[in-house]
Amino acid sequence: MNSQAPPASPRGCLDAPVLKQRGQHEVFCGLTGIIWLHRKMQDAFFLVVGSRTCAHLLQSAAGVMIFAEPRFGTAILEETDLAGLADAQEELEREVARLLERRKDIRQLFLVGSCPSEVIKLDLARAAERLSARYAPHVRVLNYSGSGIETTFTEGEDACLAAMIPALPETDERQLLVVGALPDVVEDQMLDLLGKLGIDNVKVLPARRADSTLAVGSNTVFALTQPFLGGSLAALGRRGARHIPAPFPFGEEGTTLWLRAVAMEFGVDLTLFDTVTHAPRARAKKAIAKAAERLNGKRVFFFPDSQMEIPLARFLTRECGMEAVEVGAPFIHKGVVGPDLELLAEGPTLAEGQDVELQLDRCRKAQPDLTVCGLGLANPLEAEGLATKWAIELVFTPVHFYEQAGDLAGLFSRPLGRREVLKLEAAE
Repeated sequence: MNSQAPPASPRGCLDAPVLKQRGQHEVFCGLTGIIWLHRKMQDAFFLVVGSRTCAHLLQSAAGVMIFAEPRFGTAILEETDLAGLADAQEELEREVARLLERRKDIRQLFLVGSCPSEVIKLDLARAAERLSARYAPHVRVLNYSGSGIETTFTEGEDACLAAMIPALPETDERQLLVVGALPDVVEDQMLDLLGKLGIDNVKVLPARRADSTLAVGSNTVFALTQPFLGGSLAALGRRGARHIPAPFPFGEEGTTLWLRAVAMEFGVDLTLFDTVTHAPRARAKKAIAKAAERLNGKRVFFFPDSQMEIPLARFLTRECGMEAVEVGAPFIHKGVVGPDLELLAEGPTLAEGQDVELQLDRCRKAQPDLTVCGLGLANPLEAEGLATKWAIELVFTPVHFYEQAGDLAGLFSRPLGRREVLKLEAAE
């Protein structure tokens, strides 16, 4: 499929001008990250210190059934807390005590800040220190911000991982640390590929359980699997670990280049690399080709939402034959997405941040075949006749590495197929 892509310039879009806008923006808050993190970290609990609105968001987003006991909850800030008429710290510590008495399985407790707790300046960092000292060594208490005041929703995971990194033990062991929450089945596929390449000393952050042997030090090299982990990258750098820059493992090309960067770091023989990756690469190319039949030659427009936009634009243009009209991202961290920018052919408008009305004007003028945007914009744009893809679905769906490459392409081709069916029905 790579033959469909326009040839990239030597540095692609790495040095392309960026349209920077700061205005009204449409994003979820960082609390949304709890939905996938609580499933990944099997002995952790996420206690949001927030309002009833925060609780409703988590319940509706997670779709928790009444007979299930999730690993998250909300300590509700009442009117007396917000008015300063009650000691919120005392109330929080009382709620934590009740929780840990009832849930003996909790090994990590995250106190998650929200817009209300930050507005009243509730010091959750100090509370986490006190509670961690009280309940150690059985429970480690950490805190991070899930506020949506000036962030996008995937920053919740980044803030969570960045909060964990300073507390990790020190190690001098030569190891690979893979950073970013992946579905267990995808993580197992990745570990299997790395093992076949002879890279055995691999750790994953976040680990599935707190009693893992996770540690970090100056002999640790790490690779990111998610393009929204700029804070985690900085935190690992402060611990002396070294980043392996690579395109993100979306599609056949991205996965191969990600694995190759890791393999080169560990001196893997090129013949062995080709042998291990040959079959899964072929399967990925075949699966992508089927979806790309509908995507080839179509134009795509990205609204800023998840910070996955640049690697996905690289995948769609180089492996699916699409043309990117505009690629908007909440932030453009070249230390994270630089390798993908180098591969993205010149042409699309790169936009950082958002002024939603201005961007809507550009989208309407461009009339792209597919618009990738948040839930709040999708239905109005569909009503105007534009085919849309919910950006948040790309975070909740397994899309990394070879075996998911066809599914990733299918997420983009299905809205176009739906649009074709609707046109046929209307014509009849």
